Order: sequence, then C-alpha cells, then structure tokens
Amino acid sequence: MAAPLTRAEKARRTRRRMLDAAAGLFTERGWAGTTVEDIARTAEVGVQTVYFTFGNKRALLKEVLDTAIAGDLDPVATLDRPWAREVLDEPDPATQLALQAAGARRVLRRAAPVLDVVRGAAAADAELAALWRTNQEQRHTVQLRFAEALVAKTGGALRDGHDAASAADIALAVLGPETYGLLVTGRGWSPARWETWAADALVRQLLP
Repeated sequence: MAAPLTRAEKARRTRRRMLDAAAGLFTERGWAGTTVEDIARTAEVGVQTVYFTFGNKRALLKEVLDTAIAGDLDPVATLDRPWAREVLDEPDPATQLALQAAGARRVLRRAAPVLDVVRGAAAADAELAALWRTNQEQRHTVQLRFAEALVAKTGGALRDGHDAASAADIALAVLGPETYGLLVTGRGWSPARWETWAADALVRQLLP
C-alpha cells in the first residue's frame, strides 16, 4: 500500500492542478475571457483556495508563465538549469548556438502560448505590461550571458564586428516567442524545423 501523501505534497499537487487549469484556460480564452471562478471550477477547488494560494489573477498568470518557462515548480534560475550550463560549458561555438536553439525550442513549446497571452493583455493592463517587460529583460539577460561565453570561445572574432551586446540582441530576436509564433503557430512550421532554422540563422549571423 502506498504511503499517504504528506500535507506538503497534497498542497503541491493542488497548486499544480490550479496552474494547469489556469494555463489551459488562459491560452484558450485569453486573459479577459478567463475568470478565477473558471479556474477554480476546472481545477476542482474552491475560489478562495485560488485566492489564498496566489493572491489574484495577475499573480496566478505570472506563476503560470514562470512554470511554463521552467517546466517545473522548482525555484531554479534559467542560467542555473542543466541545459543552460551545457550551453555555457560547450567549447565549440557552432555547437553552443545549436544548443541555444534546442533549449529555446523546449522552452517555447511550453511557454509561447502563455507569453502570447501576456503580450496580448499588456496593452490594456499596466501590471501585465510590466510583466511582459520583465520577461523581455530576463530573456535578454540569459542571451547576454550566452553571448559573452560565445565571444570568449571565438576570441572576440564574431562576424561583422559584433560584440556580446549586439550578439545578444540577435539571439533575442531569432530565439524569441515572436519569431517562434510567426513561423510555428502562424506558418505551420514544426518546432524541429524552427530549431534547425534558428541554429543556422545564429551561425550565419554571428560566426565568421
């Protein structure tokens, strides 16, 4: 017989159920079309449980986004995750860029629909506009660290005189949810095709 769940594990599972319900509803109905009551009903919890756990709908959406980006509930920063460490530790510049594209593909398959919700709601909601800006800044921070590693591995000899700052800008554009959404969601590319294209684009833009 399986051991009974601890209170902490029960709470963790309930939290995950609410996050999954919210993610599905937000991406299906949008920010304005989703209510806390809808989320509670779908997660099979009381409305007050949602408020007690997350505080409000905006905080819930932020955690949905954080969870989608991370892929789990563990409070580990992107640059401390194994895939990011692999990018930084890879000695070959072209392979590093391929690993960046592969990592972006895995993150965006989970997070792109939620990022689209945040971006769409940002025009009418100041707090969600701030959340969108923060996400952009966080993505740039990650790409800048990757670009600094790339510069070191190439001895500073990036194509067309690019430095770490401009290399990060290029990676932010190529690997961003806007480009992924345009090609995968909008034009029907497979995520694998997008990854191959993105890795090739980064090599062509950044390596001599």
